[in-house]
Amino acid sequence: MTIRELEPNLAGKGLRIGVAQSRFNEDIGEGLRSGCMTELARLDVADTDITFTTVPGALELPLTLQTMAQSGRFDALVALGAVIRGETYHFEVVSNESARGITDVQLNTGIPIANAVLTTENDDQALVRMLQKGAEAAQAAVEMANLLKAIK
Repeated sequence: MTIRELEPNLAGKGLRIGVAQSRFNEDIGEGLRSGCMTELARLDVADTDITFTTVPGALELPLTLQTMAQSGRFDALVALGAVIRGETYHFEVVSNESARGITDVQLNTGIPIANAVLTTENDDQALVRMLQKGAEAAQAAVEMANLLKAIK
């Protein structure tokens, strides 16, 4: 029996990647962006194949990503941001609805979205994770774009 196995493919050359970043908790967002952009370059995604935009907060990410996905201009998208627990229930609403919206967009459009919206208890946790999570999101976007192309 010969099984066709689709191996992970992190070759970014020729892929068109869109990145949307929340400006809320901007320092952490910038760290996520740095990790993401550095990794996209390492994976050979050309600067000219990357479109970057910012939005006010995590709740604005799904609509922006949906519009990007529906444009037909991208092989994959990346969501960057940070939702940090405060003293109110608002943390749960923002983190849950943002994640749900991002998941809905990728399922409804067929465009993969690497979700790097950190949800942490405090700034310190986010600061420790931001560079690595940004890089992991770049890897996930490239791998999923290549996987979906291989499946089709």
